[in-house]
Amino acid sequence: MYTLCILTGLLALVTSKPCDTEGADHSEVLLSLNKDLLRSLEEAEGLLNPSVHLALRLSNHHNLAKESESLNALKTQLHSDLESSLANGQAIVGRLALYTLALRSSCYDLSTVTFTVNQVTETLLTHLKRQMEHEKEHFAISERPLTNYYQYSLGVLTLCVSGVRVNSHASNKLIRAVEHGHIKSGESECIDTLAMAGMALQCVKEAGSQVQHAVALQSALVKIKQKLLASRRPDGHMGNEFSTGLAVQALLAMGNHVAECATSLEAMRADYRKKTYHNPMALSQTLPALQQKTYLQVKDKQCLGEEDTLVLEPRQPVVVFPSPNKVALTVEVVKADGTTAVFSVHVPKDTSLAGALDLLQNKNDGFAFEKESSLWGPFLSVVNGERARQSDRRYWHLSSNGSALSQGIKDFKIEAAQKITIKNSSY
Repeated sequence: MYTLCILTGLLALVTSKPCDTEGADHSEVLLSLNKDLLRSLEEAEGLLNPSVHLALRLSNHHNLAKESESLNALKTQLHSDLESSLANGQAIVGRLALYTLALRSSCYDLSTVTFTVNQVTETLLTHLKRQMEHEKEHFAISERPLTNYYQYSLGVLTLCVSGVRVNSHASNKLIRAVEHGHIKSGESECIDTLAMAGMALQCVKEAGSQVQHAVALQSALVKIKQKLLASRRPDGHMGNEFSTGLAVQALLAMGNHVAECATSLEAMRADYRKKTYHNPMALSQTLPALQQKTYLQVKDKQCLGEEDTLVLEPRQPVVVFPSPNKVALTVEVVKADGTTAVFSVHVPKDTSLAGALDLLQNKNDGFAFEKESSLWGPFLSVVNGERARQSDRRYWHLSSNGSALSQGIKDFKIEAAQKITIKNSSY
């Protein structure tokens, strides 16, 4: 799935405390995180991620030469990929929106960016608006967007910060989704999606174009704030470690004081020190929050007098040898009709789940899988011959010993004996 939907078990309000965002330790974390994000451009695998470029451009520290290289890669490789997807009629509002935000963050003239589809050349914003129309039209069929509320919210936000007047019907559908509690996965709130919806509706509010729906708009913003704060765990994270960055951005954008986010900011700093954040997408959502920046600031971004002092020190290549210690892994596959199959394999400790599944597949015991790329990394698309189709609003849900995974198959490590359940689920 494109969005990482958060499963929140324990909901707790945490009293805020004074926030030290100027100390030496905070500055070191920001600088180190900034460098990690910059290095991710050199180590990129799979899809080019415009979210990385966006975060680098929102940062206070810059390496303008590498950012220029990143921009050129987006304008060529990513642009070509998006053009092919549009030609194939795919719903790509999320990636198209992030591409637009990345270009705006570099103060690029969007009117000069065009796609040629079926021999017709139209601007990027024209295609984004059309994608949003397709999303909006799908509500008449199923009372939900064509993709998901995360991508829909991102589309609203991007049109808004790009100076395009957001159609009241488009924003009202998002307002109603918030009011009626539709931004959920099962019974759990989707914290990252609520955060994106909050930033989108806050931009619409500031644009002043929805005066006739001002009361409903404000009510939705209040409800989003309440849900984000209610999702805060005792350790400060909102939802989980990978949704807190967007949640903090949303709260700051909606007017919360930095001190009210103190525990969440410290939680992200603590997890960065523990090396929890190594996925470029996670880094790209965490850095702006720690710098008290939000995606709304792209609207007024000025690319003048930027500090060009960020330098990457050479790093010695690191050779990682498989651990001599092996752990037992049980893999249960639950297909859409409820039938199950169980497999087992021993894998080196700290193997990624993707690597463990490769080892299991190579045993030739009847387990097989295929994966696809996303901005969060690879995800399972086919398991034992059954495809979980996003067009059918299905995906392979992953859990370890009954607890849902908050990381993808490339990032989750097998550190101890456990049972991984792979279940064809709906959303």
